[in-house]
Amino acid sequence: MSFNLNRINPNQTQVMFFDGRFETLTNEELEELLSQTGISEKAEEQESSVTS
Repeated sequence: MSFNLNRINPNQTQVMFFDGRFETLTNEELEELLSQTGISEKAEEQESSVTS
């Protein structure tokens, strides 16, 4: 699964998947997504690209 992360405010992050879907997740939802993919988030990172 490949996606980009874009922090839009202190408690929300947009997750844009490379298949065209996107979701806006709270910090808790983002932690759950990242734990499911086996990735740990860097808290200060504003934007990142993640591939697993």
